[in-house]
Amino acid sequence: MSLTIDHITAGYGRKTVLRDVSIKNIQGGTFVGLIGPNASGKSTLFKTLAGLIKPSTGRICIDDQDITTLGRKERARRVAYMPQAFGCNALLTVFESVLLALKQTNGWRVYDDNLDRVAQALHALGLSHLSDRGISDLSGGQAQMVAVAQTLVREPEVILLDEPTSALDLHHQLSVMTSVRAEAQRRQPVVMAALHDLNLAAKFCDRLVLLRNGEILADGAPEKILALSEIGETYRVQTSLEFTQSGDLYVDARLAS
Repeated sequence: MSLTIDHITAGYGRKTVLRDVSIKNIQGGTFVGLIGPNASGKSTLFKTLAGLIKPSTGRICIDDQDITTLGRKERARRVAYMPQAFGCNALLTVFESVLLALKQTNGWRVYDDNLDRVAQALHALGLSHLSDRGISDLSGGQAQMVAVAQTLVREPEVILLDEPTSALDLHHQLSVMTSVRAEAQRRQPVVMAALHDLNLAAKFCDRLVLLRNGEILADGAPEKILALSEIGETYRVQTSLEFTQSGDLYVDARLAS
């Protein structure tokens, strides 16, 4: 399975945000980090991929099928999207909320294997102890992790995570990113995550795509992209690419003088 984004232009009404965006041949099992400053078009790209925004030009293909032609339910079955804004005030437990996310694209009758999938998704993210907690009683970080579980449990072909670690402490950032990477390796979906932390992107992603002003500036392996002068120029900082003692890439950044 592969995902191709082919010459997409999209926006809101008369405001164009994405301009001729193409990301070719993203193979199943690949974890793609979408990086770039605020207002660069990352969320708009995800909304377009998820079918919430209709592109004015271009195609989005899973293998050879243009998914922009699919109905809403079939699109949602194949592409799962976790937005930046999340939350639920419904009187549901954590377990019920994840089960509901699964059944939205899986038919409404509940089977034993559905319950097992929910339990496994919560266990993978270290959330089993919250299963019976009311979803509205969670902290912001806990709610964000549940939103990740709601996305992963559906087992789609394409997973889109918009800033999945923004509300999390360091331990839970690593837990979420480890779980997402394991899911990519286990089931071989395409995974794309919008990330502001370049070091998390370097540590976990197979491929990075740099966006600025709605256009693709660079696309490639993390060690290639993070070494580019465009990184510093885009974020308006000075950067250098280092390696940790364990051999991981590390971006050292400071304000430009």
